[in-house]
Order: sequence, then C-alpha cells, then structure tokens
Amino acid sequence: MRTDPQRPSDWAKYKKGNCDHCWAGCCTLPVEVSVVDLMRLGLTTEEEAASSLKKLARRLLRIGMIQAFQPKSQLFVLEQRSGRDCIYLDDQSRTCTVYQNRPEVCRVFPKIGPRPGYCPSSKR
Repeated sequence: MRTDPQRPSDWAKYKKGNCDHCWAGCCTLPVEVSVVDLMRLGLTTEEEAASSLKKLARRLLRIGMIQAFQPKSQLFVLEQRSGRDCIYLDDQSRTCTVYQNRPEVCRVFPKIGPRPGYCPSSKR
C-alpha cells in the first residue's frame, strides 16, 4: 500500500535505504524552486533573471515549465504532469531525469518539507 503524499501524518520516518525501489512519492509534491535552480536546470540565464522575474515567470508559464510564481518569496512552482508528477520525473522508471541538476529543495528532502525527517515512502 502506498502512502498518500498529501497526508504527511501518514508518512514513514526516513531511514537510509528508503529511496531504494521507491515509487517517488516526494516527486508528486509541488516543487518550489528559486531562480538559481532555474538556471541550474537550464531554463533561464543570469541575464534574463536579472532583467525581470515577472517576465521570466510569464515565459515559463507560457511554455508549461512552471505553474505559478510567488513574487513576494521569488519562488517558482514547477509544473506537474496531470496535476501530480514533477515534469522531470520519468513516468516509466520513476527516476529524476535531471538528478545532477535537480532543485535545492529536492537535494535536501526529507530534511525539509511538509514533515521534516519523514517521507511518503511505502516502506514502514
């Protein structure tokens, strides 16, 4: 039985090895990224980002790479396929297609997130 990623109270305590054979439940959560993450992902340049984050957000919304921009926090929310999977999650292998360039929030999960120290792994 899979854990519901939208219910952190049901998540399992993270242990080394939880990611082995995981179904990538964490990759179904909304991913907030910074402009630095967008540059690492190759979605913008330093020049474009320095010009106007609102213009950048409009362009990324138009091409379907983000679903929102939060001007106060200057964070972008990556688009999700069918309102669920991260656009960078391979739907067959359930692995990250940009792992080496993944956003910072993905690098530090589950140390931070809706329930720090826990993950939506099906292992209990």
